[in-house]
Amino acid sequence: MLLSNITDSLTGEVPLSVNFDTPVEYLIFIFQILFATATVLVAGPVVIAILSTRALRLQNRFIFMLNTSICDTLVGFSVYYLGLFDVQEGYPSRNGTHNMLPSLLGVNIMTFLFAQFDRYFAVCHPFIYTRFLTRRVVISANVYCWFHVYAQTIISNFLPLSRAIQLYVFSIISLQVIVLTKVVMTIKLYVIARFQVERDPPSAEKENKKESLRIIIFVVISFLVLWSPSFINIVLRLVIGRGLIFKNEATNLFAIMARFNAVCTPAVYLWGSQALREALFRTVWGRLCPRCNRR
Repeated sequence: MLLSNITDSLTGEVPLSVNFDTPVEYLIFIFQILFATATVLVAGPVVIAILSTRALRLQNRFIFMLNTSICDTLVGFSVYYLGLFDVQEGYPSRNGTHNMLPSLLGVNIMTFLFAQFDRYFAVCHPFIYTRFLTRRVVISANVYCWFHVYAQTIISNFLPLSRAIQLYVFSIISLQVIVLTKVVMTIKLYVIARFQVERDPPSAEKENKKESLRIIIFVVISFLVLWSPSFINIVLRLVIGRGLIFKNEATNLFAIMARFNAVCTPAVYLWGSQALREALFRTVWGRLCPRCNRR
């Protein structure tokens, strides 16, 4: 069905997201194109840089970055459909993808949660971390994020509508627990970064800990700020029948804010990690533009 919907869009059977009757509609359409392109150009090179650099692939924190950056790149490509055509996801759906494309944000939510626990154990319980949280365990956790989210999405597509809505409501409730856990873990990591790490003697390991904690804190805070309005609006619509209803995904301000994480997250990765920036210039931009190669 997903492939069918996209094919219908390309053949003109699914109308565009706007009618081009006003200047605002032109701006919305242009914005969606620019947003999708910017997301792919920011998140995509991060994926290439991590995959092409063995030193980064061997570090657990970069495996989490790789997983979210893959999601973000796919989110960027998804906007070419969700943002340019008349698509309404959820219940009721119109020209939708059966929540397959919006579920990418769910993968990111779970990945961030696992990444927070990873950083907590790495800093507070290094013995347990090095012994039990191996690279294989971390990779398995990232794969599980995809399996959990899309298994639930696929199952809901085969259920009767009433059951599918019940499962959807259950997933929203589960997300509330995850969001609360993320908030608690963010506060915990901030305290760790503010006090515990600062007491450690100067070393390369200390700088790596500070860098990884800083990145995950900024990423999670930005994710919660940008995603929470959409989450609250969905809860209000499901629980009390209130909340805002938009024409389609292209005009859904809350959904746009949530998808904006796909640009914000890899940008924070690049801002916070010098090793990632160097790998990006060496493997991607340095090859496209020799003058950009700082090395």
